[in-house]
Amino acid sequence: MNGSMDRPVRVLSTLALKGAVVRLAEICPANGGVRIDADFAPTLALLARLRGGEAADLVILTREGLDEMVGEGRVIAESCVDLARSYVGLAVKAGAAHPDIGSEAALRTALKAARAVAYSRLGASGILFAQLIERLGIAAEINARAVIVPAGFTAERLVTGEADLAVQQISELKQVDGIEVIGPIPLDLQTPAVFSAGRMTSAQRTDVADHLLRYLASADVAPVLRATGLEP
Repeated sequence: MNGSMDRPVRVLSTLALKGAVVRLAEICPANGGVRIDADFAPTLALLARLRGGEAADLVILTREGLDEMVGEGRVIAESCVDLARSYVGLAVKAGAAHPDIGSEAALRTALKAARAVAYSRLGASGILFAQLIERLGIAAEINARAVIVPAGFTAERLVTGEADLAVQQISELKQVDGIEVIGPIPLDLQTPAVFSAGRMTSAQRTDVADHLLRYLASADVAPVLRATGLEP
């Protein structure tokens, strides 16, 4: 790629893909590719920023969030590509015992036994978890001692000792040092989040943004997604 590619592409990405995008931002220029200037936040926070007029060339959101942006004319429908699937999981501080979460009954027991559960307010994982504990009939009990994280990584609260279980997309849990992922919430209790990318209608760098979109959806990126806890 040539000199016209020198100015970085502005990417707004959901936290779930932070590990992958940060890694790709390091790899791309070294491979003669696009330079990426990325900023990360939960999907709902990004939607608010985009509605507030924040500029970007390319956005990575949940599929639902991206569809909303297309509907509002902020993202070009034809440019949209699905990148990865992600499951919500649980983590503990490194070295702590891993409770059994392999079934609905085991998960209910593990959550009730926790001193405090950290989960996110704005992310897809937090929305799923709030509905799940409601369904399991333990919402009041868990929320009475939950650590609700407004934005950022819930697993950081394991490291500080504020919580002994953290709930988030597995790709987000994996971005915190000093923790261990137990595994996913039973798959029959969750719908995987699909994360997708699209070019903003107001993008300054349409050619480069499209090049980056094609690259993100390519087989070359699959190993990076897998390594960061996502399923291509």
